[in-house]
Amino acid sequence: MPTTAPRTIDDLAELVAGIRTAVAAHADWPATARLVAEQVRRHLPTPDVLTADQRLGSPAGYQSHTLHAEPDGSFSIIAVVWRPGQFTRIHDHVTWCVVGVLQGVEHEELFDADLHVIGRTDNRTGEVSGFAPPGDIHRVRNTAATTTISLHVYGTDVTRVGSSVRRYYDNPGEEQPSWH
Repeated sequence: MPTTAPRTIDDLAELVAGIRTAVAAHADWPATARLVAEQVRRHLPTPDVLTADQRLGSPAGYQSHTLHAEPDGSFSIIAVVWRPGQFTRIHDHVTWCVVGVLQGVEHEELFDADLHVIGRTDNRTGEVSGFAPPGDIHRVRNTAATTTISLHVYGTDVTRVGSSVRRYYDNPGEEQPSWH
């Protein structure tokens, strides 16, 4: 039975090994996202996977910290630190993604191709979700009064491709975030 107890950086090796196994199944993107989500649930680290300084975030915008990039480029693990009120622009992705919340609340708004909101979700500490294109147009924000930390696993090496974002969407009247 999978454990849901938070883990520390000592268990990052177990998380990486689990994700390798999930990716090695060579399933389609939605199935891969489900398999990876199972591994993230089993091996979700605590915020201590980051240093105390990294956990502070930045007033200039959310910050990303690469925890692992698989040598063959098949996935990467990124920790994102969001201070209260920080958010992304509306965007979609080049590949599947799985998110686990280590601390706080990550609020997600889903959009259709015409940029109408079609769903809202509050992902809280310990919760894991995943998705795969198409249909992944979204915006993420920290709606909590405290810092939120989330773990993002992408089906590509973001250190090589620069970002998991495929494109940004402009929504008239939308406030634009600042980010790192």
